Amino acid sequence: MTATDVLEFAPPASSPLALLPADVDIAALDLLPQPEGERPSPLDAIVISDIHLGSDNCQAKTLAPLLQSILDGHLCTQRLIINGDVFDSIDFRRLKKTHWKILSLIRHLSDKIDVIWICGNHDGSAEIISQLLGVEVVEQFIFKSGEAKILAVHGHEFDDFIDNHPVVTWLADCVYLFLQKIDRSHRVARLAKSRSKVFVRCVEKIERGAISLARRNECQIAICGHTHHATHTSAGDVHYFNSGCFTEKPATYLSIQHGRVRIEKCELVESPAMA
Repeated sequence: MTATDVLEFAPPASSPLALLPADVDIAALDLLPQPEGERPSPLDAIVISDIHLGSDNCQAKTLAPLLQSILDGHLCTQRLIINGDVFDSIDFRRLKKTHWKILSLIRHLSDKIDVIWICGNHDGSAEIISQLLGVEVVEQFIFKSGEAKILAVHGHEFDDFIDNHPVVTWLADCVYLFLQKIDRSHRVARLAKSRSKVFVRCVEKIERGAISLARRNECQIAICGHTHHATHTSAGDVHYFNSGCFTEKPATYLSIQHGRVRIEKCELVESPAMA
């Protein structure tokens, strides 16, 4: 259903895995057979962000099998954190059939596990979202995984460029969407974004803001969305992760267990239900 590849890993300093030699393949350790009679413990959390339902570049067909696998229990997690920008805008006329499927899956998941919705700059009224899906909507969320205290926040609160330059932001979004349409692999769009000095400065500013907020809340890990750029950096006592998005290929999300955070790659596998 959903193929995932481990891209990044950051154990907290107190984790025994932090003491492993640098040449040890962490991903391979997870493939070791479990002792007979034992089942892998569920993840502490899965973090997704920036789905942008209603937009032309929304990768709903990629996300739906992931959410379905959580609902069916094939991918076990105690908590789903939706880190902002589920909607591109609160205009439900733009939602396609596959987009409504995502909302339905989230609604069903909220009956089985904890679902936390962190409000993003595109999401609109928190009250509308909460009533629509029956989930808790917050500005930021702090939780523990193993020995690590983790802060999750969308990240737009550290980005003043979108407020100060709305026209430039709109034009950049239009160009980016056009590049995605002419190149379905999204390589050209990603290259253009990485070459943009404005984008790089915004990414760095959001990272600094999230790390600073994490320190003030005595958190060892800070998690953001907003930039659509999956990444991991370390600032000494705080690890910073960005979950990426579901508007680019490959789509990415975070898995968290025992204080370990991984950036996972989510590939589309077509199924009759999503055709």
